[in-house]
Amino acid sequence: MRLVCISDTHGDHELLDLPEGDVLIHAGDLTGHGQCTETQSFMSWFGRQPFTYKLCIAGNHDTFMEAEPALTRRFAEDAGVLLLNDSGCEIDGVAFWGSPITPRYYDWSFMRDPGASIEAHWELIPNSTDVLITHGPPHGILDQVQRAEDEFEHTGCPSLLRRIREVAPRIHLFGHIHEGHGQFHANNLSYFNVSTMNKEYRIAHAPVIIDLANYSLRDSV
Repeated sequence: MRLVCISDTHGDHELLDLPEGDVLIHAGDLTGHGQCTETQSFMSWFGRQPFTYKLCIAGNHDTFMEAEPALTRRFAEDAGVLLLNDSGCEIDGVAFWGSPITPRYYDWSFMRDPGASIEAHWELIPNSTDVLITHGPPHGILDQVQRAEDEFEHTGCPSLLRRIREVAPRIHLFGHIHEGHGQFHANNLSYFNVSTMNKEYRIAHAPVIIDLANYSLRDSV
């Protein structure tokens, strides 16, 4: 099974050149301004892409998706898109789970306060998860933001990191921190920041291709 992964396209998804694959995944911030028309347009485009499965989650820019979850689900279903919102699916024996939640920063969408508020979402992640998709990164992994010339800050979620260590999925996909694009491997777990835009909000990174045959999942793929 080949995954093709993108994130943080912010309305510029039609500029992408998507390679062939089996499952197309978008890890949130699919709109630029979180409007209804943007959301519907994205779902229509996403659903037309020639992949057997199309999975997506929302991000902190996707205001309409949090304000109108029922209508958003209808847009997704009409387009043939699997929308994950603290929910999962299984494809050919591989267990996927997706969540749009990120730590509180100003007053964006799908954000929760530290402690019990955000941890309630992470506790929903099943122990059987093979591929975890969240909008934001775990703390300390591909999550650095430059605040000043010589000042960098880790902005990922500490409680998400703790839950990942408990669940031990094989692959964790996320975006949100554009400048964190890349991959990191540790303790039989592979982390991918698949942000497509750079810090200047321009499409700068090609879709990330992941062949699951190269990874040791709980069951054979």
